Amino acid sequence: MLHLSEKPHFIYTCLMLLAWVSQYVSLSTGFELNHSLTYIWPLPHELTSGNETLTVNPTLSLSLIGKGGNFKILREGFRRYKRIIFKQSSGVSIFKNLRRIRSIYDISQMRIIVNSDSDELKLGVDESYTLFITKTGGKSTAWEAIIEVNTVYGALRGLETFSQLCAYDYTTKSVQLSKAPWYIKDKPRFAYRGLLLDTSRHYFPVDVIKSIIDSMSYAKLNVLHWHIIDEQSFPLEIPKYPKLWNGAYTKWERYTVEDASKIVRFAKTRGIHVMAEVDVPGHAKSWGVGYPDLWPSTSCREPLDVTKNFTFDLISGIFSDIRKIFPFELFHLGGDEVNIGCWNNTPHVKQWLKDNNMKPKDAYKYFVLKAQEIAISKNWTPVNWEETFNAFAGSLNPQTVVHNWLGPGVCPKAVAKGFKCIFSNSDVWYLDHVDVPWEQIYNAEPLEGIDNESKQKLVLGGEVCMWSEMVDTSNVQQTIWPRAAAAAERLWSTKTALSAGNDTVLHRLHYFRCLLQRRGVQAAPVTNYYARQPPVGPDSCYWQ
Repeated sequence: MLHLSEKPHFIYTCLMLLAWVSQYVSLSTGFELNHSLTYIWPLPHELTSGNETLTVNPTLSLSLIGKGGNFKILREGFRRYKRIIFKQSSGVSIFKNLRRIRSIYDISQMRIIVNSDSDELKLGVDESYTLFITKTGGKSTAWEAIIEVNTVYGALRGLETFSQLCAYDYTTKSVQLSKAPWYIKDKPRFAYRGLLLDTSRHYFPVDVIKSIIDSMSYAKLNVLHWHIIDEQSFPLEIPKYPKLWNGAYTKWERYTVEDASKIVRFAKTRGIHVMAEVDVPGHAKSWGVGYPDLWPSTSCREPLDVTKNFTFDLISGIFSDIRKIFPFELFHLGGDEVNIGCWNNTPHVKQWLKDNNMKPKDAYKYFVLKAQEIAISKNWTPVNWEETFNAFAGSLNPQTVVHNWLGPGVCPKAVAKGFKCIFSNSDVWYLDHVDVPWEQIYNAEPLEGIDNESKQKLVLGGEVCMWSEMVDTSNVQQTIWPRAAAAAERLWSTKTALSAGNDTVLHRLHYFRCLLQRRGVQAAPVTNYYARQPPVGPDSCYWQ
């Protein structure tokens, strides 16, 4: 029997021994690509490949054809991916005898054909693409890379896939593309593929949020659900009510209107929507730091005071100001975890309830519906956490999108009543639950329990949630990645493509995790029992 004080040392010793054994195995065998697998994440819908290896010219040029050929988003995207692809081959060796100078490359031009002249980013925008890596025809030995799309956003997804086909070869010191020729016809399974980021429990600088958006694009996620405000802090500037951000932790942990606009524009250039959330009537204690009248009393600081016109005037003012920043048609109104008993213990609220023949649960419904009306008047589609559906589904506006989080089974009930739904079952898709392994995330199915095809279409997709009570800039990326990639493939790829065994998926996920690291994303080891834990010993990225 070990004494308690000895157990941590014993466990650590065992882990280090396992790490040493793993290192020995990896050094003796090395990581070998399984050529029966496709190392593209998420898996495309349809593809064929060959067995030739091509070289890609570091001066790769872009030819744009079609109605969308002049779009700045696409030109910037091409330059961005070119920097990613040729990051290692851009330098010049000082040892001339080691240089591999090629006068002829197999692929020297990327041709992108865009069939639409619109760059509007709306939910359900066409993200499909067809990618060809093929010979030019005739007797020519030259190859060409072609992406054909309907929108610039489909082109961005195609460029991501092309970038994953390219890899730097250390022997020839060139970028190579294996298994050519390629034919890939691809599109997302779900229109909504989200990641929630909570900036109230901990503040994230703008550049950190941008880096998270970049990392989302690598896995083809397309919605940043920005949970900006909560009871702990109110970091966003609201010009109509400037004292609201007095509720920020400090004067340095704030977002200006310009900051938020930059984030939205940055996301658009990656084909990513930004859905803002202003959670009412609960989770709003920070509002009263600047405007104490919003608190029912000093001992009841949330939910917001349901009795005052000022409360709803202020909500309308917030919505008007941030509607200028967030063009996405979905807007999250929260509505979860409301302590309605607090109202009943506040004399003037209790009297108001009596005068209006209401109980606290009726006032909760009244508040949510009034907030929905305000949001709809600003041309937003309201999204609410599932408590609102569970409490008064029959009263919700028919446009409401029900956001599941309290376990499975809600989306089937919501779509049965004609509501749209977003899947975020907290048992499997809450990233702050660091003991949930990637397999559980990967195997979660947003359409579980929904057999009717017309009802399945009401499930917009799903979202992994990065609540930040225990996360800040120091560990956010390694808590998100690589587990968020498991959900990303579930939301993009076909169910047939997802039916491979977990051993096969794990091999591919290791590879994608290393790709993220090469791109500067602090993705944690895949198979640690707790997410975001550092490696337990020396080893290759491809085995941890």
